[in-house]
Amino acid sequence: MRIRVLLFGQLKDIVGQQEQSLDLQPGSDLASVVTHYAETFPRFKPLLRTIACSINQEYATASSVLREGDEVGLLPPVSGGKSPVVSPPPGLDLQSEHCAIVREKIAVQEIADSIKHPEDGATAVFEGIVRNHTRGRRTLYLDYEAYKSMALNEMEKLAQSALENFKVRDVRIVHRLGRLEIGETSVLIAVASAHRGPAFDACRWLIDSLKKTVPIWKKEHFEDGAVWADGEPFPEEIRAQADFEAPDASK
Repeated sequence: MRIRVLLFGQLKDIVGQQEQSLDLQPGSDLASVVTHYAETFPRFKPLLRTIACSINQEYATASSVLREGDEVGLLPPVSGGKSPVVSPPPGLDLQSEHCAIVREKIAVQEIADSIKHPEDGATAVFEGIVRNHTRGRRTLYLDYEAYKSMALNEMEKLAQSALENFKVRDVRIVHRLGRLEIGETSVLIAVASAHRGPAFDACRWLIDSLKKTVPIWKKEHFEDGAVWADGEPFPEEIRAQADFEAPDASK
């Protein structure tokens, strides 16, 4: 059987391709795909305990059995109810009920104003901004990439969870992809609520969770080179699903 494999961030650089077709024996599981790449590309092995994987845009376990035509995502740690995707206007890659992925500048004030209602007593807004340095190195610009359709789904899940768990009235999450210059907004989160406490709490939880679970990565470009930013570890509930082991070279 044949499956489609998508690679992101430093995994894409190791393999030298974003996408590959892989022929497997019927009944093969997700672990066999990871083993294939670890055996073929030695630089994969040190990353096995940090990556997560997906099947058809959902996080999946190592033992998940694959089927003909499945889409497998190999995901390094990210830096970074579903609604139907609508046809995007210019500059917009994807959009769901509460979230969007864009390639143009994020209209921060317009989005923040759009969710305000007369019954709201507070709107909390968070902007992630491209800064001019990282660990003592001068940053020239950043380049963001994503597993776009899965990223939008995961963002929408976070929005729905915030609405339910923090009892806020409305949420917007917008993330930008592509090249971003110093001072530009990479991600916007806006939360509207009757009271400031839930708005602040939901906004903080949303950005912290997005940085751990949404498959978006950034490449930092410096005067002396470029590197993929070290992502935050996946949450234990995602990492526990994977449990990938490095292949034993002695066998």
